[in-house]
Amino acid sequence: MKPSLPWLHAVGVAICLFTLVLGACQYDVPITSSPTRNVQERLLGDWTSADGKEKLKLRRFDDSTYIVYYDGDLFRAYHSDVGDMPFTTVQDLSSSDRKYAYIIWKLSDDGQRLRLRNINDKIVPKDARDSATVVALLRKNAANPELLGEEIEFSKEK
Repeated sequence: MKPSLPWLHAVGVAICLFTLVLGACQYDVPITSSPTRNVQERLLGDWTSADGKEKLKLRRFDDSTYIVYYDGDLFRAYHSDVGDMPFTTVQDLSSSDRKYAYIIWKLSDDGQRLRLRNINDKIVPKDARDSATVVALLRKNAANPELLGEEIEFSKEK
């Protein structure tokens, strides 16, 4: 079953956040080499996981790039849409290898709940060596229920 377009459009940058939570920065290349759309204001702010243990701060760096602070580490994130699928590329800025993670997100209609899911590395292998290969795998597996990992939910702090 293919996810609905509104859900997918809500899902782009939050992907970055979920990857941060799982420490899933494991890819050598980004999904896209540059952002595919601008920062979404509704995503900016401070977020806390449902269990209260995970906190992240999502800030604008420039018109199309986010800076994410999570657990003492910094990450760069940007929208990497593939067709009608809103993915996000996240890069670990705190490590020397500067690896990437791939995430999808959904923001509630009221902008108060953010759900994040990472991309399953069994579907998009860690050894993918170029962005074209990553994009091809994401397109090929768009309807595959195994494409996305577990979901985590965050609430916006007031």
